Amino acid sequence: MLILISDAFDASLAPRLEVFGEVTTDKSRLGEAHVVLVRSKTKCTKEYIDQAPNLKLIIRGGVGIDNIDKAYADSKGIMVRNTPKSSAIAVAELAFALMLSTPCHLLAYHNGMREGKWLKNTTRTELYGKTLCLLGIGNIASRVAERALAFGMKVVAYDKYVSSSPLAQMKATPELAVADADYISMHLPLTDETRSMVNKSLISHCKKAPVIINTGRALCVDASDMVAALEAGTVAWYATDVYPTDPPAEDYPILKAEHVTLTPHVGANSDENLGRIVDETYDIINELVQGGKL
Repeated sequence: MLILISDAFDASLAPRLEVFGEVTTDKSRLGEAHVVLVRSKTKCTKEYIDQAPNLKLIIRGGVGIDNIDKAYADSKGIMVRNTPKSSAIAVAELAFALMLSTPCHLLAYHNGMREGKWLKNTTRTELYGKTLCLLGIGNIASRVAERALAFGMKVVAYDKYVSSSPLAQMKATPELAVADADYISMHLPLTDETRSMVNKSLISHCKKAPVIINTGRALCVDASDMVAALEAGTVAWYATDVYPTDPPAEDYPILKAEHVTLTPHVGANSDENLGRIVDETYDIINELVQGGKL
């Protein structure tokens, strides 16, 4: 069995997988590969899959599989897996860090000190007692909810596929979920339904000017509507780790907007998470090998 590591993984992955066969990072050998391991960079399109006649399994090291044409892979008998549990803590901690940084004015305080300004009179606000709305309540959002509850926040959520949660009060629609939110944290997959879900219409249902944190998918936000909301003050702040492309195009409107915090898609880039991705990838392949499917 030939395993192709197509994107950047922890260095420990290749040695771990050698018990299953040959492991390579040579992308020119795609046509020989039985297993392909990707993260976000490699796009497993129909054209890509057609170049791999021996392919039996694609594993994405991460949560979503937006960069894999799963329907086409299924039609070719190719299994598609991801590592949904591995990234939960790392992404949740970044989402919470972004949420904390805004009421604490960390960017303004830091830049002020660098510029010789003493911003002592710029007061902070607390997360305690505030309402957090989670759009999506899967593995990552549940971790965010746990941390929010520990900070004394009220947590509400909307998820089309979840009717109840021990961590959040579930709402029937996105509009009801965001209505009283001080903070909105986005953890949605990109689908036809969620594309541009956060737009002018949804924002109009917010009774407050919320801080919106996006560690899910950039295209779940209408960028032009977000910039307009920031300019109008109907959204207080937008913090994002995700973009339509990595890196984003120079004309991506969020880049030049005021009242934003930007990080370079590093939600899953903790040392601990990269190690968990290795473990989960190994377990997936081992299970399939032991079950005679590889």
